[in-house]
Amino acid sequence: MMNVHAQESRIGFVNTERIFREAAPAKTAQAKIEQEFSKRDKDLQEMAARLKTMSDRLDKDASILSESDRVKRQRELADLDKDFQRKQREFREDLNQRRNEELAIVLERTNKVIKQIAETEKYDIVFQEAVYASPRIDITDKVLKALNGNNSK
Repeated sequence: MMNVHAQESRIGFVNTERIFREAAPAKTAQAKIEQEFSKRDKDLQEMAARLKTMSDRLDKDASILSESDRVKRQRELADLDKDFQRKQREFREDLNQRRNEELAIVLERTNKVIKQIAETEKYDIVFQEAVYASPRIDITDKVLKALNGNNSK
Protein backbone atom coordinates (compact mmCIF):
# COMPACT_ATOMS: atom_id res chain seq x y z
CA MET A 1 0.00 0.00 0.00
CA MET A 2 1.49 3.33 -1.02
CA ASN A 3 1.39 6.36 1.21
CA VAL A 4 -0.24 9.05 -0.93
CA HIS A 5 0.51 11.77 1.62
CA ALA A 6 4.30 11.37 1.30
CA GLN A 7 4.08 12.28 -2.38
CA GLU A 8 2.34 15.54 -1.55
CA SER A 9 4.93 16.71 0.95
CA ARG A 10 6.70 19.92 -0.01
CA ILE A 11 10.39 19.83 0.66
CA GLY A 12 12.76 22.78 0.53
CA PHE A 13 16.52 23.11 0.83
CA VAL A 14 18.60 26.13 1.83
CA ASN A 15 22.35 26.34 1.22
CA THR A 16 23.70 27.94 4.41
CA GLU A 17 27.16 28.47 2.93
CA ARG A 18 25.66 30.61 0.17
CA ILE A 19 23.70 32.57 2.77
CA PHE A 20 26.91 33.28 4.71
CA ARG A 21 28.65 34.32 1.48
CA GLU A 22 25.92 36.28 -0.30
CA ALA A 23 23.36 37.57 2.20
CA ALA A 24 23.56 41.28 2.95
CA PRO A 25 23.49 40.74 6.75
CA ALA A 26 26.43 38.33 6.46
CA LYS A 27 28.40 40.84 4.34
CA THR A 28 27.61 43.59 6.84
CA ALA A 29 28.80 41.36 9.69
CA GLN A 30 32.01 40.55 7.81
CA ALA A 31 32.74 44.25 7.18
CA LYS A 32 32.03 45.04 10.83
CA ILE A 33 34.46 42.37 12.02
CA GLU A 34 37.17 43.48 9.58
CA GLN A 35 36.83 47.03 10.83
CA GLU A 36 36.91 45.91 14.47
CA PHE A 37 40.06 43.86 14.02
CA SER A 38 41.98 45.85 11.41
CA LYS A 39 44.06 47.82 13.93
CA ARG A 40 45.13 44.70 15.83
CA ASP A 41 45.89 42.98 12.53
CA LYS A 42 48.10 45.89 11.47
CA ASP A 43 49.86 45.91 14.86
CA LEU A 44 50.61 42.20 14.49
CA GLN A 45 52.00 42.71 10.99
CA GLU A 46 54.27 45.49 12.28
CA MET A 47 55.40 43.28 15.15
CA ALA A 48 56.21 40.46 12.70
CA ALA A 49 58.25 42.87 10.59
CA ARG A 50 60.11 44.06 13.70
CA LEU A 51 60.89 40.45 14.65
CA LYS A 52 62.26 39.75 11.19
CA THR A 53 64.44 42.87 11.25
CA MET A 54 65.82 41.98 14.70
CA SER A 55 66.45 38.40 13.63
CA ASP A 56 68.21 39.46 10.40
CA ARG A 57 70.32 42.00 12.26
CA LEU A 58 71.32 39.42 14.86
CA ASP A 59 72.37 36.99 12.13
CA LYS A 60 74.40 39.69 10.43
CA ASP A 61 76.06 40.95 13.63
CA ALA A 62 76.54 37.56 15.32
CA SER A 63 80.22 37.30 14.36
CA ILE A 64 81.16 40.75 15.70
CA LEU A 65 79.10 40.70 18.93
CA SER A 66 80.53 39.81 22.28
CA GLU A 67 79.12 36.65 23.85
CA SER A 68 77.10 38.63 26.43
CA ASP A 69 75.65 40.99 23.80
CA ARG A 70 74.71 38.09 21.57
CA VAL A 71 72.98 36.27 24.45
CA LYS A 72 71.19 39.49 25.45
CA ARG A 73 69.91 40.09 21.94
CA GLN A 74 68.88 36.46 21.52
CA ARG A 75 66.89 36.75 24.75
CA GLU A 76 65.22 39.98 23.58
CA LEU A 77 64.33 38.31 20.31
CA ALA A 78 62.94 35.24 22.12
CA ASP A 79 60.85 37.45 24.46
CA LEU A 80 59.45 39.47 21.57
CA ASP A 81 58.70 36.26 19.67
CA LYS A 82 56.87 34.79 22.69
CA ASP A 83 54.86 38.01 23.03
CA PHE A 84 54.07 37.93 19.32
CA GLN A 85 52.90 34.28 19.44
CA ARG A 86 50.64 35.05 22.41
CA LYS A 87 49.12 38.14 20.76
CA GLN A 88 48.60 36.23 17.53
CA ARG A 89 46.83 33.40 19.37
CA GLU A 90 44.60 35.85 21.28
CA PHE A 91 43.83 37.68 18.04
CA ARG A 92 42.74 34.44 16.36
CA GLU A 93 40.64 33.38 19.35
CA ASP A 94 38.91 36.77 19.61
CA LEU A 95 38.36 36.90 15.86
CA ASN A 96 36.79 33.42 15.80
CA GLN A 97 34.59 34.23 18.77
CA ARG A 98 33.33 37.46 17.16
CA ARG A 99 32.79 35.70 13.84
CA ASN A 100 30.76 32.97 15.57
CA GLU A 101 28.68 35.58 17.43
CA GLU A 102 27.92 37.51 14.25
CA LEU A 103 27.17 34.37 12.22
CA ALA A 104 24.81 33.17 14.97
CA ILE A 105 22.84 36.43 14.56
CA VAL A 106 22.77 35.98 10.76
CA LEU A 107 21.66 32.37 11.19
CA GLU A 108 18.87 33.40 13.56
CA ARG A 109 17.57 35.94 11.03
CA THR A 110 17.92 33.37 8.23
CA ASN A 111 15.93 30.79 10.20
CA LYS A 112 13.12 33.34 10.80
CA VAL A 113 12.97 34.05 7.06
CA ILE A 114 12.98 30.33 6.23
CA LYS A 115 10.11 29.74 8.68
CA GLN A 116 8.13 32.59 7.10
CA ILE A 117 8.67 31.23 3.59
CA ALA A 118 7.87 27.68 4.73
CA GLU A 119 4.63 28.77 6.40
CA THR A 120 3.52 31.07 3.56
CA GLU A 121 4.29 28.57 0.81
CA LYS A 122 3.20 25.49 2.80
CA TYR A 123 6.50 23.62 2.99
CA ASP A 124 6.43 20.53 5.20
CA ILE A 125 10.16 20.50 5.81
CA VAL A 126 13.16 22.64 4.91
CA PHE A 127 16.67 21.21 5.15
CA GLN A 128 19.84 23.23 5.71
CA GLU A 129 22.19 20.25 5.49
CA ALA A 130 22.09 17.71 2.70
CA VAL A 131 24.56 15.48 0.93
CA TYR A 132 22.57 16.18 -2.22
CA ALA A 133 19.67 18.49 -2.98
CA SER A 134 17.96 18.86 -6.34
CA PRO A 135 17.91 22.43 -7.70
CA ARG A 136 14.12 21.94 -7.92
CA ILE A 137 13.78 22.15 -4.13
CA ASP A 138 16.54 24.74 -3.55
CA ILE A 139 14.90 27.87 -2.10
CA THR A 140 18.18 29.64 -1.23
CA ASP A 141 17.47 32.42 -3.76
CA LYS A 142 14.12 33.18 -2.13
CA VAL A 143 15.77 33.33 1.30
CA LEU A 144 18.57 35.58 -0.03
CA LYS A 145 16.04 37.88 -1.68
CA ALA A 146 14.12 38.20 1.59
CA LEU A 147 17.29 38.76 3.64
CA ASN A 148 18.71 41.30 1.20
CA GLY A 149 15.41 43.09 0.76
CA ASN A 150 14.77 43.56 4.47
CA ASN A 151 18.19 45.04 4.96
CA SER A 152 17.83 48.54 3.60
CA LYS A 153 20.31 50.02 6.10
